[in-house]
Amino acid sequence: MPDAGPDRATARKAIALLTGAAGFTEHRPPPSPLPPDGPLGWAGYDAARERASARTGEEESVLYGTGVVGDRACVLLSFEFGFLGGSLGRQTGDRLAAAYELALARRLPLVALVATGGSRMQEGMIALTQLQRVAAASVRLRAAGLPQIAVVRDPTTGGGWATVGAGADVVLALPGAQVGFAGSRVRPPDADPYAYSADGQFEAGQVDAVVPADELTAAVTHWLRALGPHEDLPAAPVPRALSVAGAPVPRALSAGGTESAAGAGTGAGAGTGAGAAKGSGAGTGPGAGTPSAADSGPAVPLPETGREAVARARDPRRPRAEAYLADYFAVRLPLHGDRSGSTDPGLLCGFGLRGDGQPVAYVAQCGTPTRPAGYRAAARTIRLADRLGVPVLTLVDTPGAANDAGAERAGAGAAIADTFAAVAAARVPVTTLVIGEGGSGGALALAAPDNTHVTVDSYFSVIAPELAAAILKRPPSETGATADQLRLRPQDLVDLGFARSIVG
Repeated sequence: MPDAGPDRATARKAIALLTGAAGFTEHRPPPSPLPPDGPLGWAGYDAARERASARTGEEESVLYGTGVVGDRACVLLSFEFGFLGGSLGRQTGDRLAAAYELALARRLPLVALVATGGSRMQEGMIALTQLQRVAAASVRLRAAGLPQIAVVRDPTTGGGWATVGAGADVVLALPGAQVGFAGSRVRPPDADPYAYSADGQFEAGQVDAVVPADELTAAVTHWLRALGPHEDLPAAPVPRALSVAGAPVPRALSAGGTESAAGAGTGAGAGTGAGAAKGSGAGTGPGAGTPSAADSGPAVPLPETGREAVARARDPRRPRAEAYLADYFAVRLPLHGDRSGSTDPGLLCGFGLRGDGQPVAYVAQCGTPTRPAGYRAAARTIRLADRLGVPVLTLVDTPGAANDAGAERAGAGAAIADTFAAVAAARVPVTTLVIGEGGSGGALALAAPDNTHVTVDSYFSVIAPELAAAILKRPPSETGATADQLRLRPQDLVDLGFARSIVG
């Protein structure tokens, strides 16, 4: 097994990086000694373990216990790569299983600091089956509604990546880390090393963020606050509408047809900092959730025709998802990728913290055709939020699902179906605001039944008016009349019972 390099933090230093002065209380499982030279009687195995222990000061390749990160108690487990390459043997499995059980017993989130070369060959199949133990322990933690965060260090490969690492709810990676199922000595000789790097895995949607070490404590603290555990969180407030200039639109039209401040809702007033972390989005703003100016100024007029509603929604000056999310959240924590090798830059999803500290999960379309990877990422986010008891906000804005040949080959139909199913099965409240185009089923997949709201510069339709006119063999001059027939304006959507209110 390779030794730890000089630039690799030890298991204890990795924990101290997160806990700081708050400290760490180590736990140990009950003693369970191995037979001489391990279960296979591998000659020299006991001696190798003794050398590893003398070199690192550790008894095994994993240590675990309780600690505090920021202001959040959690169970931490950390791999010591200097102990036989951080490999997993039976006693490693004992410690990993005990860490998960400790989190379950105390109802605490689990944070894993992973650096491993995989299963320990000197213990053969006994070592390999530890992966099944870890998977079973992880499933029990999920069933209890407790979050799992993995920080993958250099290197994270083999079964450790395929269980403790990639199996976590949120995966953060340190810059420059080697990350992949195949370790450096077992890859094809012509393999692209970038594919096995933290940046490469981020690009492929397998890692949620690449976070520098000096930003890791803040990032993990934010994630722990967002993921909980929580109990009985209220529904996500409806975002306030934004004007073309980015200022809040002051009023809303309810389903009863009267103007009120209700839909303009609880204002947000916070942007996000860009940060140095790739994909972290963990910037903080001045604070979301502050009251909006809902009682001042005239209401924006509603579109008079279907053509006008469509034109407003397609206006490039109209505020998009990024502006709404920046206004709504004080801190945003993106989830990145579909975990199937793809990403969709036209769909943003993750968790956020509002100014009052309320966590909300979000899925937001950015005005482009949504690709299968986007729908898979959306379903992943909604299901995670549902399991953790966190309310969901969806922002709908798409001309429709991507319909090119590549999207079909990537499973567009199945991905959309899975998103419909995720919304339908959600036990947490889902709140939807249509902020632009509501293009048929590709938009409807993200809309909450009975809790969808629309802005004055949005529309929703079974089909785009141009396409409807073409199908009906009408000339282009009749597109506007077709839009009117489709009853796609915000006020039509309220009258039809699809939308609960018009925001702005």
